[in-house]
Amino acid sequence: MSAPLTLSDFDYELPPELIAQHPAPERGGSRLLHLDDAGRLHDLRFPDLAGLLRAGDLLVFNDTRVIKARLTGHKAGSGGKVEVLVERLVEPTRALAHVRASKSPGPGTTLRLADAFEAEVLGREGELFDLRFPQPVLDLLDAHGATPLPPYITHAAEADDDSRYQTVYARQPGAVAAPTAGLHFDQPMLERLAALGVQRAFVTLHVGAGTFQPVRVDNLQDHVMHAEWYTVPQETADAVAAARARGGRVVAVGTTSVRALESAAAQSGAEPGAARPLEAAQGDTRLFITPGYRYRAVDALLTNFHLPQSTLLMLVSALAGMEPIRRAYAHAVAQRYRFFSYGDAMFIETPRP
Repeated sequence: MSAPLTLSDFDYELPPELIAQHPAPERGGSRLLHLDDAGRLHDLRFPDLAGLLRAGDLLVFNDTRVIKARLTGHKAGSGGKVEVLVERLVEPTRALAHVRASKSPGPGTTLRLADAFEAEVLGREGELFDLRFPQPVLDLLDAHGATPLPPYITHAAEADDDSRYQTVYARQPGAVAAPTAGLHFDQPMLERLAALGVQRAFVTLHVGAGTFQPVRVDNLQDHVMHAEWYTVPQETADAVAAARARGGRVVAVGTTSVRALESAAAQSGAEPGAARPLEAAQGDTRLFITPGYRYRAVDALLTNFHLPQSTLLMLVSALAGMEPIRRAYAHAVAQRYRFFSYGDAMFIETPRP
């Protein structure tokens, strides 16, 4: 009987200077590490992705849109500083948010935010605070909020981040972190792939701040995933089934697309290898994918490089195998690839049986 997976199984050494602080000058200007179905590694450029895809393949993108979820201000009574990071909308004028303050604000506390409006603390749901806003939350964030860059990016959000920390096909507002594999695509690349006969479909998964939270238990069986809202529409379920029927691959663009597709497949009760692996679905997902998981819907993955000991590194290890991923990450460090949200990309094919 194999030993349980532990956090140390997914650790690696990363020189801090390899953490990308800014995107490449052009969206398609990053490097691409290809881990093929035989476990071989190939150093490429992102435009080379077109040569790795085949007519009939289906690219599945996450069309969530990053909202300007970060606000600063103070408590109306005491004047104590607060920082608010909206996590998800509950109603048009209510949101659950992370609130950082020297003293946790209790129910009834008024927060003066962006020196422009006041929000009331209604209560708490676990680590999140339930806030009521005076106008629609999205309108206030768009006018007064800042783009919520990841904690490992050291500069405050700038005008360039507002556009570059957003995919060109983003349309469903609600994420507080970008589905970063999609940041490499520009419109000419999308058109080039379409001309080659590569199909596309969309899911929505509103990425939460929990994606950056460290795993705090050594035994992974004890880890509880954060919840994220996802939608897989019927047209995407149909497109996945059509790709399978014509012998094409389902290629997820980013781990968030993986979680949406595999969550829908789990809800559908489909078995791996099924001709129709999923049906339309939506709801909260806490799907935690670790090695040993049998993928139902996804055949290949385009992704960025992930943090040591992260649930996303576990997800890619489940697709490609732990040893190939360890070898790929060691290669990427040695070859000075750029890591994390603004970094380079990796194309992972499912290993041959």
